[in-house]
Amino acid sequence: MVNVAVLGYGTVGSGVVEVLEGNNELIAGRIGEDIHVKYILDLRDFPGDPFEDKIVHDVNVIMEDPEVSVVCEVMGGVGAAFEFTKRALGAGKSVCTSNKELVAKHGAELLALAKANGCNYLFEASVGGGIPVIRPFVRSLTAEKIVRIAGILNGTTNYILTKMDREGADLEPVLKKAQEKGYAERNPEADVEGHDACRKIAILSSLMTGHRVDSESISTKGITQITSEDFAFARAAGYTIRLLGVTKLLEDERLSVMVAPFFVPVDHPLASVIDVFNAIMITGNMVGDTMYYGRGAGKLPTASAVVSDVVDAVMSEGKSVPGGWDEETVEVVPVEETKSRFFVRVSADSVDAFRQVFEDVEEVDASVEGQVGFVTGKILTKDLEEKTAALGNSVLGVIRVF
Repeated sequence: MVNVAVLGYGTVGSGVVEVLEGNNELIAGRIGEDIHVKYILDLRDFPGDPFEDKIVHDVNVIMEDPEVSVVCEVMGGVGAAFEFTKRALGAGKSVCTSNKELVAKHGAELLALAKANGCNYLFEASVGGGIPVIRPFVRSLTAEKIVRIAGILNGTTNYILTKMDREGADLEPVLKKAQEKGYAERNPEADVEGHDACRKIAILSSLMTGHRVDSESISTKGITQITSEDFAFARAAGYTIRLLGVTKLLEDERLSVMVAPFFVPVDHPLASVIDVFNAIMITGNMVGDTMYYGRGAGKLPTASAVVSDVVDAVMSEGKSVPGGWDEETVEVVPVEETKSRFFVRVSADSVDAFRQVFEDVEEVDASVEGQVGFVTGKILTKDLEEKTAALGNSVLGVIRVF
């Protein structure tokens, strides 16, 4: 029998217990061992809960119990979660987590600590919720040189953008609806400003390079400036708008990483990903594009991914599971030095001035009163910024083209 402890009995933590207990016979039949939840750590009591007898308030009970070999950290944050994870790994207990913030910030240190103590630090649930992406990335694509990752990594923003597109609505009323449905937090900043997607693309980029990609070095722009007019122009030009995390290996082998809204062609696979669903496209130099799709969040999808790591930890006892990165930090190319095509929306009375500044452009007519749109040729971001700055307030919006 394998004894497991769960740190945190919130949405994901209760889901982990539900999956482990509900699918216990199925899992045991597949791996040949029974997995038993021995402890659940939480500050609260849960009178009447079917697992209230497993609740403990003192983390030392877990850390000092030699029978506990796997810990599921689903607390979130980088305070107590970081300290408890270090203690568990230091004691030779494998840790499985959904904590994207902790993995992005301290992953290299925790991976090294796990290796030094003959256990594992696993984080399948930290990027795509219930989407299996980490394991295929480090195992199925191990023979590939990964040259690009592009993904819809946040279900809240994808839901909002889908509704804005289909209903012709602006962001605020759609965000309010997302909050009412429970898709967005009361404080939605981490989602709508792109921070959540940034942490996830940092993890994937670190796996891609084998070195630490600091999330704070990633240019991150959210969806708060996207309007219904942007969608009108996107439709007219054959695009939709998606918030993407994109990592690309440039021709000179430098790494470009960013999170931003993009015009995505309507016939591209990422354009068909709607509502709260996520999708991650990984491009290898030999295999080409591979895509991983599903629910990127939610109680049971995320919990299922955590439990898949528990199974991996049990089946890999005494050896390191493939995948990870070291503490050497990769230098990310400044976004100003990257090239892209851009959609630029301007006031109708500034078209002549715009054409004097931009030469290689395609005009987009969306029948939006007083506004005209243009799609540029490939241009350095810093040149685009200089040109739009010269046009001043006549520039109403700028979005990258994927």
